[in-house]
Amino acid sequence: MMLKPAMSDMIKSNNNVYAFVVAVAKRARVIAEAAEAQGIGLEEKPVQLAVTEFSQHPWDITAEIAER
Repeated sequence: MMLKPAMSDMIKSNNNVYAFVVAVAKRARVIAEAAEAQGIGLEEKPVQLAVTEFSQHPWDITAEIAER
């Protein structure tokens, strides 16, 4: 499945591709959990919705530091 827009179009040269993919996955999980909690059926897959959000809005991905 090809996602539109392409990831390469959304990532700036100084951004980490792995961080972008993780951010999209986390956002997709939030979208899916919210829809399930509200009993809403999604017309599009959560990943596609997350990619669309990232493409339409400015974003800044920051690293989270986990305490052990």
